[in-house]
Amino acid sequence: MTVDLATFAPRRILVCQLRQIGDVVLTTPALELLRRRYPDAELHMFTEKKCTPVLEHNPHIDKIWALDKKKLDNLPREVAWYWHVARTGYDLVVDFQQLPRCRWVVAFSGAPVRLSYTPPWYTRLLYTHSTDMLDGYSAMSKASVLRPLGIHWNGERPHLWLTDEERAAARALLAATGLQPGQRLISLDPTHRQITRRWPAERYAELIRLLHGRDESLRFLPLWGPGEEKDIAELASRCPSGTLLMPSRMLSLREMAACIAEADLHIGNCSAPRHIAVAVGTPTLTVLGATSGAWTFPAPEHAHIALGLPCQPCNKNHCPHNQRCLTELRAEPVAEKALEMLKK
Repeated sequence: MTVDLATFAPRRILVCQLRQIGDVVLTTPALELLRRRYPDAELHMFTEKKCTPVLEHNPHIDKIWALDKKKLDNLPREVAWYWHVARTGYDLVVDFQQLPRCRWVVAFSGAPVRLSYTPPWYTRLLYTHSTDMLDGYSAMSKASVLRPLGIHWNGERPHLWLTDEERAAARALLAATGLQPGQRLISLDPTHRQITRRWPAERYAELIRLLHGRDESLRFLPLWGPGEEKDIAELASRCPSGTLLMPSRMLSLREMAACIAEADLHIGNCSAPRHIAVAVGTPTLTVLGATSGAWTFPAPEHAHIALGLPCQPCNKNHCPHNQRCLTELRAEPVAEKALEMLKK
């Protein structure tokens, strides 16, 4: 039976976006739009366990299904869990990713409306409705999947909701690392697992020297994830003494978000922290290598800088030109742009 989407009023909605952390953050405008369109519906989210912290306290979400791959250690157990999730009585399933694990849930759901972007021919029968994604800012592009429901993106930015307690804990943590009253904070994301998205450590160190030389009140909080401690140690060895605020351990996702929220500016590579910064209202400046400007929120307080080689953006993880787009990008233009943004 064909569903009339103009009068469709779902009682329970499932949104599928398993990973990565930044992509889940970029799903939050779509969640807000779905809540606005269907205020009386239950809204559930299906995502990986590692991504759930960025969704905590989100007022638009009623339930989070957290996929813990370590617990689903055999196929029968895995399929049984997907069946359990899917058979919760969904009227609408929105699949933003079309990963195999998402497809299991979509297939099992039996929802009268199963919506996604245009799928390949071999999974087309899984979905009752689909549409081409619009080009542009990534969160807008994702939200464009909702157009068949009469939902349109109107500039909504990603959101990550922090508690007052988390904000207070972040201020205490920053003070413990040496941030003093009157000093200005820049959160710094100098790492990335892909070399084609990682501006070299020596460039970040030079950027810090230039910025601190122009404004001695500036302090820099480096952020890192699992396995990236050596990258941060290399950066610290190159920076002027006293410029870096070094936590004694890796911050949790929500601690990171709360610290970024205290910053005057976030500078870094094209990775999850830049989207978290947008989501907590902190201006961002991103150094681009292989990725495009479509990941930058379209507002004056969010900017990116790229060398502008003919091969950019290539969206590749390996480069035959030794990452020229990053290695040849000097610190001076990045520093000038950062100082310009700090004046606003």
